[in-house]
Amino acid sequence: MCDVCGCDQPPRAAPDAAREIAVGERLLAVNDHAAAHNRAHFDARGLLAVNLMGTPGAGKTALLEATIRAGRWRVAVVEGDQATARDSARITAAGAPAVQIETGLGCHLDAAQVHDAAHALPADRLDLLFIENVGNLVCPALFDLGEHRRVVVTSPTEGEDKPLKYPPMFRAADLVVLNKADLLPHVPFDLAAWREHVATVNPGADVVLLSALTGAGMDSWLAALAAALAEPRAPRRGTAPEAHR
Repeated sequence: MCDVCGCDQPPRAAPDAAREIAVGERLLAVNDHAAAHNRAHFDARGLLAVNLMGTPGAGKTALLEATIRAGRWRVAVVEGDQATARDSARITAAGAPAVQIETGLGCHLDAAQVHDAAHALPADRLDLLFIENVGNLVCPALFDLGEHRRVVVTSPTEGEDKPLKYPPMFRAADLVVLNKADLLPHVPFDLAAWREHVATVNPGADVVLLSALTGAGMDSWLAALAAALAEPRAPRRGTAPEAHR
């Protein structure tokens, strides 16, 4: 499925393993360099970049639509999907500029793709840039895009065990959003167990329960964004980018 992170490749014998690790490390190093440049680009414009991750159907785009319609900030979105521009059309209909990235067989966005997309947006006239990653609980966690915050969106229909089954994704999150909270009375989902699993994997993550559909809990989400906008920007990895476009 992914020719970059190698998740489409079957396990190989030990002699090839070291080479695969070395190649993977080089690819990530190139990506990290591009991510550092992106972050410097965003910092120079006072722009908060948020990497929004989660499964297909968790309600990432619906959450962005509700955030845009709240009207508190100047927002733009980079949309990542394997195919179609359906989500970017939804974003523009909600009132924000968007750039669609179709990744084909790729299962995540990388920093170079975000770099090119960001240059097609009015970065000097924005407060928030959301990067809606490809729906996937594995590969997006591996790639720094130059974001300042990582948000994982999940929902009750996915089950309360997802933090335990996909720990790198939840471990990477600054904030975990349980969307579609209006479904809690109607599906077998142990909310207390889910909270415990999130805390086990990532004790430092904040948690917000909301429904992008009904609007319940949106105030907590907007408050979390406002707090992030007010905080100093801290680089994730601290590498200094070279000046390049």
